[in-house]
Amino acid sequence: MSDSMRMVLHAFAALADLGEEIAETSDFEEMVRSALHVVLGTMGIRRGAVAEFDRDAARLRFVAARGYGDDFPRELALPHAPGSNGAGGNGNGAGNGNGAGAAPYAHALQDYARVEHEIHERLAGAGVEVVTPLVVRGELVGVIILGGKASGEAFSQEDREMARALGRHVGVGLHNHRLLREVERRAEENRRLYEGIRDSYKDTVRAFAAAIDCKDKYTQGHSERVGKYSEIIAREMGWADEEVEAIAIGGYLHDVGKLVVDRDIINAPYRIDAKQSSELNRHPAAGYEILRPIQHPFADIPLMARYHHERPDGRGYPEGLKDEEIPQGAKIVSLADSFDAMTTDRPYRRRRTFDEVVEDFRRNTGRQFSPPVVVALCRALLKEARGETRPRQMMRLLGRDYVEERALPALEQLIADLESGAHASAVQA
Repeated sequence: MSDSMRMVLHAFAALADLGEEIAETSDFEEMVRSALHVVLGTMGIRRGAVAEFDRDAARLRFVAARGYGDDFPRELALPHAPGSNGAGGNGNGAGNGNGAGAAPYAHALQDYARVEHEIHERLAGAGVEVVTPLVVRGELVGVIILGGKASGEAFSQEDREMARALGRHVGVGLHNHRLLREVERRAEENRRLYEGIRDSYKDTVRAFAAAIDCKDKYTQGHSERVGKYSEIIAREMGWADEEVEAIAIGGYLHDVGKLVVDRDIINAPYRIDAKQSSELNRHPAAGYEILRPIQHPFADIPLMARYHHERPDGRGYPEGLKDEEIPQGAKIVSLADSFDAMTTDRPYRRRRTFDEVVEDFRRNTGRQFSPPVVVALCRALLKEARGETRPRQMMRLLGRDYVEERALPALEQLIADLESGAHASAVQA
């Protein structure tokens, strides 16, 4: 086999090894070190380095170096970087003479010759024999610097061609890493923008909830509490974070339909009559009509407003839906709404004691309230009362000492009865 054939086979084997190193190594710096190792080993060179080109700073950053001392620079500025308006560029700021819209670092061959010359001058005395610019799609992404061959032989034209061939593979690795960083940067920017939009949406929802409650002087903060109770219940039921966020918003907006109800009816300091009650009962359907045209991030929010007064026994309104016909989100908001009504003062009655609330749950679960939802609320209450969860949101909303230690056994028994099915049998009987 001739020497030229051996050289070709050797080059192909080196390219295969290098491609494998670049493809299989996920750690960027480890990939560059491995690639440098393959290049140096293939060409019998003791010293070398690979630098990545920072376009914005017009600076080379050395990612990997082998055989050089501690005084070898970590970075190397290129004051006349390709594409600049300095002596090393082509004077038009675009980098390739194509004018506006051109890639910022697509250069003519003489630009790269200037890069090589600049590096040789800046690293004079470091034993640099070959500088190979790494160019991908007409763009400078880095350089490979090679020291002398271990054999002491001079670099032949074939050696330089092999260095360029190997360099193209290393350049692809650097280029792909640059693209990945750009994708990650843009993804982070998009994430921040999305989070900003979501935060603005949630702030708007809270402001809207406050406006709803302002119409009812007796229930200030009701919508916000319902939103928080709904969130706690959904989380206890194991809902995903996005679903929990949706149910909280549904809770905040569940009474939006009251905006179309006469203020005198909402603020009546007595139990309203049948005619007034009929007027008030329009608010779920009105809320649905208000929310339906809005492009919410979560599709079920209008349904929570429409159906939060439906009951599993079919005696709710506006449609008299039964059990499985009622959306799960509406069942959660319904319980959160009733729980807040029971545990806050109203103009015609004081709030119920916790014992009375537990008794109401026992009496109305399966009729007015969905059993799994009641279990979730009771479990969340029990965990907070025992100090098992932080922060204690429900305890803070209910007020200090509202849930007394002596009442916890009754709460535990209710949970046990609901989970065992004993309560369902009693309700059917």
